[in-house]
Amino acid sequence: MNKEDLIRKLTSRKFWLAVAAFVTGLLAAFKVDGETVETVSGLIMSAAAVIAYIVSEGLVDAEKKE
Repeated sequence: MNKEDLIRKLTSRKFWLAVAAFVTGLLAAFKVDGETVETVSGLIMSAAAVIAYIVSEGLVDAEKKE
C-alpha cells in the first residue's frame, strides 16, 4: 500500500463506517451495554471526521507549496 492509498483510506467515509460497524459488532458480541456501544461508535465517527479534515488540509497545503 502506497502513501496515496493510505491517504484515500483515511479520508474515506466508507472506511470509517466499516470500522465503526466492526467495533460495534464486537462490542455487541461481548454484550457491552447499548449506551457504551453508541458512545464508542460516535467517538470513532468523530475521530474519522477530524482525521479526514487534517489529512485533506495537509494535502491542500502541500499542493500550495509545490
